[in-house]
Amino acid sequence: MKTPFDWIATEKQKSVFIFLVVLTIIVMACLQILGKPLSTDAAPGGIVSFEFAGDPATARAILDSWGVTGQVYAGLNLGLDFLFLFAYASSIGLGCLLVAQSLLPQGSLIHKMGLWLSWGLPVAAILDCVENYALIRLLLGSTSAVWPTVARWCAIPKFTLVVLGLLFVLIGGVAALFRRQKLN
Repeated sequence: MKTPFDWIATEKQKSVFIFLVVLTIIVMACLQILGKPLSTDAAPGGIVSFEFAGDPATARAILDSWGVTGQVYAGLNLGLDFLFLFAYASSIGLGCLLVAQSLLPQGSLIHKMGLWLSWGLPVAAILDCVENYALIRLLLGSTSAVWPTVARWCAIPKFTLVVLGLLFVLIGGVAALFRRQKLN
Protein backbone atom coordinates (compact mmCIF):
# COMPACT_ATOMS: atom_id res chain seq x y z
CA MET A 1 0.00 0.00 0.00
CA LYS A 2 1.28 3.44 -0.88
CA THR A 3 1.64 6.05 1.86
CA PRO A 4 1.89 9.84 1.79
CA PHE A 5 5.52 9.51 2.86
CA ASP A 6 6.81 7.25 0.08
CA TRP A 7 8.66 10.23 -1.39
CA ILE A 8 11.00 10.19 1.64
CA ALA A 9 13.78 7.63 1.23
CA THR A 10 13.30 4.81 3.75
CA GLU A 11 16.74 5.35 5.29
CA LYS A 12 15.93 9.06 5.88
CA GLN A 13 12.45 8.62 7.38
CA LYS A 14 13.61 8.39 11.01
CA SER A 15 15.72 11.55 10.67
CA VAL A 16 12.84 13.42 9.01
CA PHE A 17 10.52 12.15 11.76
CA ILE A 18 12.82 13.49 14.49
CA PHE A 19 13.08 16.87 12.74
CA LEU A 20 9.28 17.05 12.40
CA VAL A 21 8.74 16.14 16.06
CA VAL A 22 11.13 18.90 17.16
CA LEU A 23 9.43 21.38 14.80
CA THR A 24 6.02 20.34 16.14
CA ILE A 25 7.12 20.86 19.75
CA ILE A 26 8.63 24.28 19.01
CA VAL A 27 5.55 25.51 17.15
CA MET A 28 3.27 24.05 19.83
CA ALA A 29 5.20 25.99 22.49
CA CYS A 30 4.78 29.20 20.48
CA LEU A 31 1.06 28.52 20.10
CA GLN A 32 0.78 28.01 23.86
CA ILE A 33 2.40 31.39 24.46
CA LEU A 34 0.16 33.13 21.90
CA GLY A 35 -2.85 31.30 23.29
CA LYS A 36 -2.51 32.41 26.92
CA PRO A 37 -4.56 35.63 26.46
CA LEU A 38 -7.31 33.59 24.77
CA SER A 39 -8.34 31.71 27.90
CA THR A 40 -11.38 33.52 29.29
CA ASP A 41 -14.62 32.62 31.07
CA ALA A 42 -16.34 32.41 27.67
CA ALA A 43 -13.41 30.43 26.21
CA PRO A 44 -11.86 28.34 29.00
CA GLY A 45 -10.03 26.27 26.37
CA GLY A 46 -8.79 29.34 24.50
CA ILE A 47 -8.70 28.86 20.74
CA VAL A 48 -10.03 25.29 21.10
CA SER A 49 -13.22 26.69 22.65
CA PHE A 50 -13.54 28.90 19.56
CA GLU A 51 -13.04 25.87 17.29
CA PHE A 52 -15.92 24.06 19.00
CA ALA A 53 -18.24 27.09 19.42
CA GLY A 54 -20.67 25.65 16.86
CA ASP A 55 -23.06 28.60 16.67
CA PRO A 56 -22.82 32.34 16.03
CA ALA A 57 -23.91 33.37 19.55
CA THR A 58 -21.20 31.30 21.25
CA ALA A 59 -18.58 32.40 18.72
CA ARG A 60 -19.56 36.06 19.27
CA ALA A 61 -19.41 35.66 23.06
CA ILE A 62 -15.89 34.23 22.73
CA LEU A 63 -14.76 37.03 20.40
CA ASP A 64 -16.24 39.65 22.73
CA SER A 65 -14.48 38.08 25.71
CA TRP A 66 -11.16 38.37 23.88
CA GLY A 67 -11.58 42.02 22.95
CA VAL A 68 -9.52 43.60 20.19
CA THR A 69 -6.14 42.59 21.61
CA GLY A 70 -7.23 39.00 22.17
CA GLN A 71 -8.56 38.82 18.64
CA VAL A 72 -5.14 39.88 17.35
CA TYR A 73 -3.60 37.05 19.38
CA ALA A 74 -6.23 34.69 17.92
CA GLY A 75 -5.31 35.81 14.40
CA LEU A 76 -1.62 35.24 15.09
CA ASN A 77 -2.46 31.87 16.61
CA LEU A 78 -4.47 30.85 13.54
CA GLY A 79 -1.72 32.05 11.20
CA LEU A 80 0.93 30.04 13.04
CA ASP A 81 -1.44 27.08 13.09
CA PHE A 82 -0.91 26.69 9.34
CA LEU A 83 2.73 25.75 10.08
CA PHE A 84 1.64 23.66 13.05
CA LEU A 85 -0.86 21.62 11.05
CA PHE A 86 1.85 20.71 8.57
CA ALA A 87 4.24 19.81 11.40
CA TYR A 88 1.88 17.73 13.56
CA ALA A 89 0.21 15.96 10.63
CA SER A 90 3.56 15.06 9.10
CA SER A 91 5.21 13.99 12.35
CA ILE A 92 2.28 11.90 13.59
CA GLY A 93 1.55 10.48 10.14
CA LEU A 94 5.19 9.54 9.56
CA GLY A 95 5.29 8.16 13.10
CA CYS A 96 2.31 5.92 12.25
CA LEU A 97 4.16 4.67 9.17
CA LEU A 98 7.39 4.01 11.09
CA VAL A 99 5.55 2.13 13.84
CA ALA A 100 3.54 0.16 11.26
CA GLN A 101 6.76 -0.82 9.51
CA SER A 102 8.25 -2.01 12.81
CA LEU A 103 5.20 -4.11 13.69
CA LEU A 104 5.49 -7.26 11.68
CA PRO A 105 3.99 -9.17 10.03
CA GLN A 106 3.26 -6.79 7.24
CA GLY A 107 -0.32 -7.09 6.13
CA SER A 108 -1.57 -7.68 9.67
CA LEU A 109 -4.51 -5.64 10.90
CA ILE A 110 -2.28 -3.47 13.11
CA HIS A 111 0.15 -2.86 10.24
CA LYS A 112 -2.72 -1.85 7.95
CA MET A 113 -4.16 0.38 10.67
CA GLY A 114 -0.86 2.28 10.85
CA LEU A 115 -0.78 2.70 7.08
CA TRP A 116 -4.37 3.98 7.07
CA LEU A 117 -3.59 6.38 9.89
CA SER A 118 -0.57 7.65 7.95
CA TRP A 119 -3.19 8.79 5.39
CA GLY A 120 -5.57 10.02 8.08
CA LEU A 121 -3.20 12.68 9.38
CA PRO A 122 -2.98 14.58 6.07
CA VAL A 123 -6.79 14.46 6.07
CA ALA A 124 -6.69 15.98 9.58
CA ALA A 125 -4.45 18.76 8.23
CA ILE A 126 -6.91 19.51 5.42
CA LEU A 127 -9.75 19.63 7.95
CA ASP A 128 -7.62 21.97 10.08
CA CYS A 129 -7.11 24.28 7.07
CA VAL A 130 -10.86 24.47 6.45
CA GLU A 131 -11.48 25.01 10.16
CA ASN A 132 -8.90 27.82 10.26
CA TYR A 133 -10.53 29.48 7.25
CA ALA A 134 -13.92 29.39 8.99
CA LEU A 135 -12.44 30.84 12.19
CA ILE A 136 -10.64 33.57 10.26
CA ARG A 137 -13.94 34.50 8.62
CA LEU A 138 -15.46 34.88 12.09
CA LEU A 139 -12.49 36.94 13.27
CA LEU A 140 -13.00 39.23 10.28
CA GLY A 141 -16.56 39.89 11.36
CA SER A 142 -18.74 37.39 9.53
CA THR A 143 -22.00 36.67 11.34
CA SER A 144 -22.94 33.75 9.12
CA ALA A 145 -24.09 30.69 11.02
CA VAL A 146 -22.19 28.46 8.61
CA TRP A 147 -18.66 29.33 9.84
CA PRO A 148 -18.93 28.18 13.48
CA THR A 149 -20.69 25.03 12.24
CA VAL A 150 -17.99 24.33 9.66
CA ALA A 151 -15.27 24.92 12.26
CA ARG A 152 -16.87 22.51 14.74
CA TRP A 153 -17.51 19.78 12.17
CA CYS A 154 -13.94 20.01 10.95
CA ALA A 155 -12.52 20.06 14.49
CA ILE A 156 -14.28 16.88 15.61
CA PRO A 157 -12.82 14.48 12.99
CA LYS A 158 -9.51 16.39 13.04
CA PHE A 159 -9.03 15.83 16.77
CA THR A 160 -10.26 12.23 16.42
CA LEU A 161 -7.65 11.46 13.76
CA VAL A 162 -4.91 13.21 15.75
CA VAL A 163 -5.76 11.29 18.95
CA LEU A 164 -5.95 7.96 17.08
CA GLY A 165 -2.61 8.68 15.40
CA LEU A 166 -0.95 9.66 18.67
CA LEU A 167 -2.30 6.57 20.43
CA PHE A 168 -1.08 4.36 17.59
CA VAL A 169 2.40 5.91 17.69
CA LEU A 170 2.66 5.77 21.48
CA ILE A 171 1.21 2.29 22.04
CA GLY A 172 2.77 0.82 18.90
CA GLY A 173 6.09 2.49 19.67
CA VAL A 174 6.16 0.98 23.15
CA ALA A 175 5.20 -2.44 21.72
CA ALA A 176 7.97 -2.17 19.12
CA LEU A 177 10.49 -1.26 21.83
CA PHE A 178 9.46 -4.24 23.97
CA ARG A 179 9.67 -6.49 20.94
CA ARG A 180 13.16 -5.21 20.11
CA GLN A 181 14.24 -5.68 23.76
CA LYS A 182 12.87 -9.22 23.76
CA LEU A 183 14.75 -10.08 20.57
CA ASN A 184 18.05 -8.79 22.04
